[in-house]
Formats: sequence, C-alpha cells, structure tokens
Amino acid sequence: MIRDTSAQDRVIAPPPLWRRRGALVLAGAGGLMLIALVAWVWPALSRGLSAQNSVSLARLAVAEVERGTLVRDVAGEGKVVAAVSPTLYAGNAGTVSLLVQAGDPVKRGQVLARIASPELAARVAQERSNADALKSEQLRAEADARQQRAQAQGQLDTATIAYKTAQNDLARQTQAFDAGATAGMQVDQARDAVARAQVALKQAQEGLSLKDDATRFELQAKRQAFERQQLLVQDMQRQQDELTVRSPVDGQVGQLFIAERMSVTKDAKLMSVIDLSQLEVQMQVAESFARELQPGMPGEIGGNGQHFKGRVSSVSPEVVNNEVAARLRFDGPVPEQLRQNQRLSVRVLLDHRDNVLTVARGSFVDEGGGRVAYVLHDGMAEKRAIRLGAQSLAKVEVLEGLKPGERIVTSGTDNFRGAERVAISP
Repeated sequence: MIRDTSAQDRVIAPPPLWRRRGALVLAGAGGLMLIALVAWVWPALSRGLSAQNSVSLARLAVAEVERGTLVRDVAGEGKVVAAVSPTLYAGNAGTVSLLVQAGDPVKRGQVLARIASPELAARVAQERSNADALKSEQLRAEADARQQRAQAQGQLDTATIAYKTAQNDLARQTQAFDAGATAGMQVDQARDAVARAQVALKQAQEGLSLKDDATRFELQAKRQAFERQQLLVQDMQRQQDELTVRSPVDGQVGQLFIAERMSVTKDAKLMSVIDLSQLEVQMQVAESFARELQPGMPGEIGGNGQHFKGRVSSVSPEVVNNEVAARLRFDGPVPEQLRQNQRLSVRVLLDHRDNVLTVARGSFVDEGGGRVAYVLHDGMAEKRAIRLGAQSLAKVEVLEGLKPGERIVTSGTDNFRGAERVAISP
C-alpha cells in the first residue's frame, strides 16, 4: 500500500470574528477610495482622451478678454522738415556771383546772387530801340491823320459854302423870274448849280467819314504794334530782373548747388532757402495704415523730453517701398531749438473707442484671419469662431464670440495644427 499524507494534515481553526470584520471594512474603504479617485480624475482623463494634441503652456502667449478703451494710433520716428523750402533757379544763362553762403540767415527780398548775361542785356537794349521806333511811327501816323482830316474838312467846308451860294442864287433867280426881270433859262441853270453843289457836298461828307475810318484803323494798327513791342520789352526786362536772385522768404540758406563765378544754363538749380518759421515733422507710415490717415487728425510729437500737440497736414498720394510719407504740423507755435532733419518721435491718433471688448493683439489675428481663437478652460484650448473689429498696434476689438474674463491663446496657435481641442500641459 502507498502511504498518503493524512498523517501530515492538521485542522486550522477559523480566524476570530473581529478579524474577519476588519478585513471587510478595509476592503470596502479601499474600494470607496478607488471610486472617488476615478470620479475625480475622470473629467480630466476624458478631456485628455478627447484632445487631439497636447501643447505646453510655456510655448503659448495667453491674454484675457476685457472691457475698456481702444486707442488706434500709428507711432514711429519722424524728422523735422521745412514746410516752405523753395529752390531757386537761374532765370537765364550767365555767370553767377554769390553773395551768401550755406547756413547764412536771410530776409525776404534780400539779394542772394547775381547772374551776368551780356546777351540778355543786348537783347533788352535792342527791343527797347524797336519800341521807340514803333512809338515814333505811331506819332507820325497820328500827325498825318490830323493833316489829312484837316484837308478833308476843308473840302467839306468849301462844298458847304458852294451849296449855300447855289441855293441863294437860285432864290434870286426865282424871285427875278417871278417879277419878269429874267428868263426861265437862268432859273434852270441856277437850279442845276444847286444840284451840282449838293452832290459835291455829299461827296465831301462821305470822303471825311471814310478818311476818319481809314485813319482810325491805321492808328489802331500802329498802336497795337507798339503795345506788342512794349510787352516784349517788359518780358525781356523781367528776365533781366530775374538775374538778380532774391530770397522769397525769411529764413536760412540751405544748400548751394553751384560755385562762385560758375557759368550756368537757364533754369539751372542755384540754391535752396529754408523757412525756419514753418517747420513740420515728416514720418513714414506703413501702407496698411496710410488708407486711414486723413489731414486734420490729431497727433503727438515728442523729443528732448518734451511733448507737443500736432495735426496731420498732408499725406502723400505715392507709395514708396510699401510706405507713405505723412507730415504733421505743430498745433501752436513752433518750438524753439528745432533743426532741419532732427529726429523726433511721432504718434498719430486714428480712432478712440470707449467701453468696448478688447484683447491683446497677437499672431492669431493673422493666422486665422481673425475669425477663430482658442479659448482656455480647465486645461483645454477649444477652438471657437469669433469676429474682430478695429485693431491697434497693441489691442484688437472683439465683436462676437468672446466674453469678458475669458482667456485666449494670442500666439503659438500654429502648434495646435488646426485641432478643435488641445490639451494644455503646465
């Protein structure tokens, strides 16, 4: 027979009742703790499972949506320029004699340079001589006209006297014929003489009238020729006067474009004059903002620890290197100690809106076209449709889609790769 192990077995007594109950209590407590832990981490776990991506918060820029004031402005660096800075040109060819140097203060009307032009001086003298000759011809024509009219008037007076004499003779012959003292033939002869005298008188009258018309036309032609020559002399005199270059404004000589005793051609640049009493500040504005700039907009000019109020005076219609030149005029007296091309800070106020919903400007404005934003909530970034309004350099106006107090991702959304939900890790 094979021996079994029954001799080695022994009966184990059951544990006491209090021990069995303690184990059950511990097991129940552990189960409750496990259930509570699962319930606590389940929302975060479910959000993490539903998220399409996970990004660290350190790689993002976050801003809070708030209600406040939105100020839209354009800021940059400007330089002082003269509002009035005329450039002077040579009125005619010649040799220049300078009377001032660059930087010299000048007064309006002060002689700055003289141009010697012998050719122009000779032409002026010649044209004046021609004008004197035409004046003499006009005077001679007037004298001839008076003489010819006197002759025509004499003929008219003679014809008038002959007509009256013929009338008187006809009256005597008619009276004598009625008295039977003369023949009827003599009356007829007297009547014919009156007719001839009347014709001669009419011819003399018409001759005087025609002579007056012809004389008037001839004198008018002579006078017009003289006036034309006078205009030519005045123009030549004007050109000769322009050889004396004078300052058009009170200011300072800017840049000299020629040297002393230099021969120049007509319309050659001589020098520039700067009117220091009318200074402006010119700044370059990006093309995107230039469309909103209008003359009259308020601005601020700063430099040397001081700030001055200004106003946009002009905006250039030309775009150069994606920028537009704008000028600001001081709103009040021009500050002292300003110099041409001095650098100053410039700020132009485009718009001012109170009590609007705003958020800090970021790359989300350009990346999503300003139509979407990622809103942070409980460790998640959720994509939401929004609508933006006015924009400044620092803030943008929110019209729809966001509420005050919400936090959105303003930069770094390219890490989300267009996901609808993204988990944000600390």
